[in-house]
Amino acid sequence: MLKNVGGVDKIIRIIIGLVIIAAGIIAKSWWGLIGIIPLVTAITGFCPAYLPFGIKTCKTDKPAIK
Repeated sequence: MLKNVGGVDKIIRIIIGLVIIAAGIIAKSWWGLIGIIPLVTAITGFCPAYLPFGIKTCKTDKPAIK
């Protein structure tokens, strides 16, 4: 699978996901399950929402052409 989520982006997604899940637990609401989405995208390194915009926050594997 194509990776398009970089290191800092992953950390931010994990924090946001955990905060949403914690808020759902505290509020006793099913809305906290939405926090799974940023966690999954951080773990897999792929965000489908980035594709239409051509966003890629990870480093490329290709060496620079000199």
